[in-house]
Amino acid sequence: MDRPNYITPAGLQVLKDEKHELWSVERPRVVKVVSWAAGNGDRSENADYQYGKKRLREIDRRVRFLTKRIEAAVVVKPEEQTNRDQIFFGATVVYENEREEKVCVRIVGEDEVDSTQGLISWVSPVARALNKARVGDLVTVRTPKGEEELEVLEISYK
Repeated sequence: MDRPNYITPAGLQVLKDEKHELWSVERPRVVKVVSWAAGNGDRSENADYQYGKKRLREIDRRVRFLTKRIEAAVVVKPEEQTNRDQIFFGATVVYENEREEKVCVRIVGEDEVDSTQGLISWVSPVARALNKARVGDLVTVRTPKGEEELEVLEISYK
């Protein structure tokens, strides 16, 4: 990995919860189904067995991925940010674009992104453009449609 895996405490908990659910709940359930299916004879034509083995591989792959992300996590607590007049990781920002639309985003880790909730990655073009800006600043973000200017209206750390 060429950059830190910054994440909020809530984001880290989501990863840990998913790993726990997969490893402690779903995987044992699938193992039971595979064991039952294996006892039914010919495995080459046994859909329960084949699907179960495939699902176990998927679960194991996801657990390995989550384990690596959790181990590499650098937890950043937005509420502990001391320089609250500038935009950094964890900031909730309201900005206005060139179409005079007000947009509210929160800058979070790559594993926490959810555009429907306004959660954008700290490495996204918008977050990079907003980084270190203050209220009233105009920043330029490069988009596939060209450059767009954004005006920072509010900054908060919740």
